[in-house]
Amino acid sequence: MSHPTDITASDQFPLEGAYTRLDQLVALHRFAARLSLSARRHSSSTLAGEWRTHQRGRGIDFDQVRAYQAGDDIRSIDWRVTARRQAPHTRVYREERERPVLLAADLRSPMFFGSRHCYKAVLASALIGTLGWIALAGRDRVGGLVFGDQEHRDVRPRRSRHSVLELLQQLDAFSHRLTTPCPAEIPAPLSQLLDKLLHTSHPGTAVYIASDFHDLDDASEQRFYQLARHSDLTLFLISDPLEYGLPDNDDLWIGNGQQRAAVRDLNQAGEQLAQRDQRLRALCTRLAIPLHHLSTETSPLTLLQQLYGQRSGARGRA
Repeated sequence: MSHPTDITASDQFPLEGAYTRLDQLVALHRFAARLSLSARRHSSSTLAGEWRTHQRGRGIDFDQVRAYQAGDDIRSIDWRVTARRQAPHTRVYREERERPVLLAADLRSPMFFGSRHCYKAVLASALIGTLGWIALAGRDRVGGLVFGDQEHRDVRPRRSRHSVLELLQQLDAFSHRLTTPCPAEIPAPLSQLLDKLLHTSHPGTAVYIASDFHDLDDASEQRFYQLARHSDLTLFLISDPLEYGLPDNDDLWIGNGQQRAAVRDLNQAGEQLAQRDQRLRALCTRLAIPLHHLSTETSPLTLLQQLYGQRSGARGRA
């Protein structure tokens, strides 16, 4: 049976306005307890943790000593117990269950836009914040990267509430620095954000990126390819409905204080976004990267419940 908050979570946490609220980002921990990033993933073996990993080798955590079974590594035989019981026994090790989770939020100026409940930057921050709480509840090491127009901030992965709180503070700070979706100085490209992730993520790291991917290009695609080779990568495409279709009205104009244009002349922007989306989907299909679309007219909690809600008897099933 579904818990009542599964249905009303988005009502309990309404996202509104152009800027984040730190108290709301902190309050998101209430929705993390019944979600798990491993809810729809396979375990690689009975002794492995909940996550597949690109790292090789045995875990270092001792679990138990049991009777030797065919196929056991002879290097794990416990010779003292074997001598005492006059039968071969082996030491069983358990691989480390926690893993690094790296959460990246694109808070560049083009994310400072929205026509529904909130701006894209607010939606991306709430999504990344919730993922942070979910990962921490799953005993993973949580870190992150917040990317602005000309600077970024790293949060080193730790299994600590302070690490998540530090990430939330950076999300809130970068959100409040935004003033316009069209800054005078061109923001740093998406490929630079991905470069930072390549330098901070280690093999086996789970990497989650929330962005509008407005400047996806050949350089970015190459970085995605490199990230996908050694990381467990998931992308969240953040958008606003108005970006895909402006009202066809001759009387509507849009301006920035210096220039203005008729709304009817800007509808080609929706076609460009559709081409961007098609290119992004093709890339994710080619590299087997999960891609999820999230709009400012929907709640991130609804999507996360669908993706990572734990079902009775279905934990770990794809």
